Amino acid sequence: MNSVAETQLASQNAEHRGGLELSIVMPCLNEAATVGICVKKAKEALEQHGIRGEVIVADNGSTDGSQQIAGDYGARVVPVERRGYGSALQSGIGAALGKFILMGDADDTYDFSQLNEFVAKLREGYDLVMGNRFRGTILPGAMPPLHRYLGNPVLTGLGRLFFKSPVGDFHCGLRAFRKDAIERLGLRTMGMEFASEMVVKATAFGLRITEIPTTLSPDKRDRAPHLRTWSDGWRHLRFLLLYSPRWLFLYPGIALIAMGIALSAALLPGPIKLGNIVFDVHTLLFAAMAILIGFQSVLFAAFTKIFAISEGLLPEDPRLTRMFRYLTLEIGLVAGVLLILAGAGAWVLGLEYWRIRQFGDLDPEKTLRIMIPGVVCFTLGFQIVLSSFFLSVLGMSRR
Repeated sequence: MNSVAETQLASQNAEHRGGLELSIVMPCLNEAATVGICVKKAKEALEQHGIRGEVIVADNGSTDGSQQIAGDYGARVVPVERRGYGSALQSGIGAALGKFILMGDADDTYDFSQLNEFVAKLREGYDLVMGNRFRGTILPGAMPPLHRYLGNPVLTGLGRLFFKSPVGDFHCGLRAFRKDAIERLGLRTMGMEFASEMVVKATAFGLRITEIPTTLSPDKRDRAPHLRTWSDGWRHLRFLLLYSPRWLFLYPGIALIAMGIALSAALLPGPIKLGNIVFDVHTLLFAAMAILIGFQSVLFAAFTKIFAISEGLLPEDPRLTRMFRYLTLEIGLVAGVLLILAGAGAWVLGLEYWRIRQFGDLDPEKTLRIMIPGVVCFTLGFQIVLSSFFLSVLGMSRR
């Protein structure tokens, strides 16, 4: 469907829903001190800029009367039973009537009067408009130093590196998007990592993304924030790694294989002495282990990528399609059998060496230089044979 048709369809859907252009969604859990202020500011901004919209408070089980306060100030309260930042936002987004959605926290840290700038970018055709606190203003006391100088920059930097994302502030809570575009991504996470998932998937599926400098003010609540620095930081990092099999499995695996092969090539002819340190068959054994673990890691990268594509977690990868065109089951079986035969040949050579010694005592330095490469080839051969069958099954599912 072309962009003109999509715009017309979105317009028709908006008219069918009552012509609302913007829904402002606020997740809420015991925000009695600030939720009313936020709803009031959001409604005033809608009126000031002449935008037809609504304010939704997705309440995650507040026990301090936040629901009543939000309703009194004119918000539509959507109760959400399952706890979690992502869970509240997903329910609020699902209940929204506008074709555009602006999400922002209910702690009075974000400036809802900027909503016209976000809507303007959406009208231009962008699918996701992110706020960027680092390009805007972070008022004194608004962000802990650990978050400002370590947590956010590191996690955002990893997201940009892993996924080539243009976003400079992955975790800004003020962002706007086209409802239909984000719903097509099938966002799944329930916790704080929902913020990262939206950016990662929007980038992976080729949505149009831009940023707007925004202001972050100090938290106005009379209690500690819900954000837990280390556990929520780990959830974000874990999500980024799980969604990037290249960085979690492929690149470390390739590095291990390269290191193992280099060490093996250096140690197979004989021991290496560096000063008073001698590297011998014991180091060769660790090099062999590095090759096997690295190869297994590379296989996991392929398995994970294909599964993610099959489940709609990641978009189709043309490189993977080309790989399946040439790396067929038959090619894998031939390569695996050849490696198994090479390993068996090394074992035969070792047995012959033992026979020459009349099946007596052996020199470990010599025999292990024969047997270790044989074990590696034999193990890799079986891994390739079994993995070829498994990848073939996954490939049939994709086709």
